[in-house]
Parts: sequence; structure tokens; C-alpha cells
Amino acid sequence: MNMLARLALASALLPFAQAANAADWYPSRYGADDQIGAANLLTPEVVKQAVGLVKTGKTYPLAVPVDKHLPAFRHRSFRLYNIQPGEQAGKTSGPNKFSFNDELVNGWTGVGTQLNGIGHIGIDNVYYNGNKAADFVTVEGVTRLGIEKVPPIVTRGVVLDMTAHYGKAIVPGGTEFTVADIQAVLKKQGIALRKGDVVLFNTGWLELIGKDNRQFLEVEPGIGMEAAQWLADQGIVAFGGDTWASEVYPNPHGDEEFPVNQFMLAKRGIYNLELIDSRALVRDQAWEFLFVLGQPLYVGSTQVNINPVAIR
Repeated sequence: MNMLARLALASALLPFAQAANAADWYPSRYGADDQIGAANLLTPEVVKQAVGLVKTGKTYPLAVPVDKHLPAFRHRSFRLYNIQPGEQAGKTSGPNKFSFNDELVNGWTGVGTQLNGIGHIGIDNVYYNGNKAADFVTVEGVTRLGIEKVPPIVTRGVVLDMTAHYGKAIVPGGTEFTVADIQAVLKKQGIALRKGDVVLFNTGWLELIGKDNRQFLEVEPGIGMEAAQWLADQGIVAFGGDTWASEVYPNPHGDEEFPVNQFMLAKRGIYNLELIDSRALVRDQAWEFLFVLGQPLYVGSTQVNINPVAIR
């Protein structure tokens, strides 16, 4: 075969090679029609083991309060308005003078503590399990991979105190957590990861809110691709922590935007929990606990505000 023929053959095969490379992460290990990803790991046995962690009955709300001042990712905002329909000028209803307050929210579902579903992040407009945006994304929401598909996340939660590991009240932005870092913290805290876990990182980053919102949003500490791969291989259901993206930012290894989120959500079907307030857990050294989340079922949304609860 002469050189010209070889070049022609290589050019002809290139699209097929690219297609094969693009599809090496789908269909999902849970089946070509799966829409819940790693939530498949939440078996009754996993739930029962997690419930067994409850010894004191103490509960910990893991969300931050949301208002118009809370810093949010780029374009996002939140406004709440109190309205009293039909009660202008102090009007009431009935002889018992019934009155009420109603609230209208104009905001993004990705403000504050949130669950990012596996339809939230894609790779060149291809999402978890090979779902192409053109096939399921509409202006009124997604028709697949919506947050309403996600079952209650009731499992073992683990918090890793990275502030103690680095000896800093706030871990510096841009700090990448490696596998060695994670393993060192696990060893120090006397725990090991197991299939079905929710893994949270405490970095102190919430302390910046209201004090330096600009820094809070410009950079953050977190895991990189090495740690993401390792965590995914442990069989976790969700990862996250007290930052706004749950990965080191900016990416210290190149220009790729949020590669950890692409890998975890799109490729592995693992959920992201952002702006988790783990400070009380760390103060009590509650390294493992029952994690309970029943998110609002906004049909067609890929993310939603949440207030998960830890119980120990």
C-alpha cells in the first residue's frame, strides 16, 4: 500500500476511531436505559448498615441558609418575595378574618446547598449513559435524567476533615487533594470507605461567605482527577463538600473546565453535593453517620436546593 493510499485509509477510519473513543464510557454498567447512575448502589442492605450507625440520635442539618446575598456560581441569583394575594389594604377573608403569607421565588435551583444530578454535566453535549442533549433537553426541562428520577439517598456519610490534614482553618484555594491525602485522613480518622458511601470534604471554605465572596467564587480547594478516579472505584454514590464545585479550581493541570464533574457525573453517574455545611460534624468528630436526603422532585430539573441531614 503506497503512502497516498495509507493516508486515505487513515482519514476514512478517523471518524470511527473518534466515535469509539467518545463511546468508551457508555452505555452505563447499570444498563443502556439507566437514569439513576450510582444510586443503584443504594440497596436495602446498604441502608440498614447505615441506620446501624445511629447511636445518640443527634441530628445535623447540612445546608446553608439561602438569601439574595449568598454568593452563587457566575450567572445564578436568588430572590424571594412575600405576597399576600387579595389582602391589599389589610383585607381578610371570612368572618374569622383569615389572612396568610405566600412566597414567590425567582431564582436558580443551583444556589446554596444543592444536589447536582447526573443530567447536569455533559461532555460535548453528551450526558450520562450517552444521552445526547438534542434528544432530551428542552426549555421546560430535561425529559431524561431529571432530578425526579433520583431515589431517596439514605446511606452512610463520611466527612473528611481536610483543615486538620493541612493544619489550616481554611484550606488555600487551588489545593488539590490527592489519593495519598485522602488515605491519610481516612487513616487518621479511623475509617475506611465502602460501597454506597457519600463522601464529603470539610475545607473551611464556607468561612469566606460574607467576608470575601470574590475569593470564594474565583478559586477553591478540592479533588483532582487522580482522586476522582480512586473515589469512583470505591463505589461511592456521591461526593461533595463545602465548596461550590466540589473539585479543585482552577484546574491545575490544564485548561479543561471542571473535568472532575464531567468524569463523576457524566461518565460514572456519581452525584455532586455542593455547599455542604459540615462544620458541626467536624466539631463533634462525627466522621461517619447516617446520611438522609429526600430532594424536591422538580420534574425536568438537573439540580435542586437541598437540606440533607446527618444523624449519629
